[in-house]
Amino acid sequence: MRILLVSEDIPYPQMGGLAKHVLRLARALVDDGHQVDLLGGKKYSMEIIGEEGNFGGRFFGELDGHETQWKEGKLGMYVPMRRTWSARRFAKVILRHAGNYDVVHYHGHIPNVACYLPAHINFVQTRHDQGSDCLADIRFRNGEICTEKDPVHCASCKTPRPNVVQKTVSVMAVNRYRSEVARGFQRHKTIFVSEMLRKNFGRTMGYDSNWGTVIHNFVNTDSIEKAISQAKAPTDPTRIRVFMAGKLYRAKGVEAFLREISGKLPPHMEILIAGDGPDGERLRKEFASDKIEFMGWCSPEKTLETAAASSVVVMPSLCEEAFGYATLEGLLLGKPTFALAHGATPELTVYSSYPDQLRLHPDMTSLVSDLITFTPSASTPPPPNNLASVEYAVKKILNVYTMPADQAVQA
Repeated sequence: MRILLVSEDIPYPQMGGLAKHVLRLARALVDDGHQVDLLGGKKYSMEIIGEEGNFGGRFFGELDGHETQWKEGKLGMYVPMRRTWSARRFAKVILRHAGNYDVVHYHGHIPNVACYLPAHINFVQTRHDQGSDCLADIRFRNGEICTEKDPVHCASCKTPRPNVVQKTVSVMAVNRYRSEVARGFQRHKTIFVSEMLRKNFGRTMGYDSNWGTVIHNFVNTDSIEKAISQAKAPTDPTRIRVFMAGKLYRAKGVEAFLREISGKLPPHMEILIAGDGPDGERLRKEFASDKIEFMGWCSPEKTLETAAASSVVVMPSLCEEAFGYATLEGLLLGKPTFALAHGATPELTVYSSYPDQLRLHPDMTSLVSDLITFTPSASTPPPPNNLASVEYAVKKILNVYTMPADQAVQA
């Protein structure tokens, strides 16, 4: 097949999980014998990401405008036309290329682009976050998971105490956006990376439609196996090394975890934290010690290497993780993995290699109590679960590519 992958997240000097997912998919499709090109942003050239940008096809850097904020922060409200403008802009660029491909597969943050592409285009998009109905993409507000459906509550995500004008305009913006996304999903094929994402969209937009199908994210199992084989045994086998990776801001729960374990950390336990973010400097000043190390931003290779050499993995997210790569990697590395039992995390139990490998908890207090009394096994980790391999996922994705739009749903 001739396949055009599309993502405004590529290329950037430090790319996130979504961008790496797209490049991993591109390489796998090329290895499977398909012609694959990539349509991405125009801000940087592919040289900025070095060897990682060599996926086996051509790159078109033409997408722009998605970083324009339209002064929403200053205005304290969502602007109704902002996301419509971005979607139309992206659709125009996609249409310039679509005729040369059998399928166009979009991974990005403007899901209403599907509303502005004609039905005859074989267009598929994968939804990686909660931005299908939440303009903040994450459904996390005032330190808690947000389950509100009425857009009147959305204005407070732009300003703590919205006035009548701010509230009214934000409601208009959310309603317009959700309507465009729904029309696009009804016209074209949609993949959600977790059942949680699909159900949450249905909760807001109605369960009377099958909005799409679910295909979990995937990993390069060769990288997992390499990390396992190269992991260095701890110099002191009696010490327990706890590893976590994530952006350092409130929703990811690193601060909540550290506050809960503060004063309870056993003498034989140390914590390594990979990642950075807006709360990074403050958390380092308060918590860094000889037993708690902040590693800063780490490459995927360094992250895997450190996780593989650790005793346990913790995913402390307070928000509903749309999928949770850190959790998946912990499981595939054979590590006992501790997490909160919400979002898509419980779905990842299928990737466990042994009973109770994924240790789910209702709250942070329970998680920490389990962790500080836990004794990990010294047994050799099992091989990665092939259900998480890119090869397995590609077969499912190709099946969606060839389905008619009205059949590519999961009942």
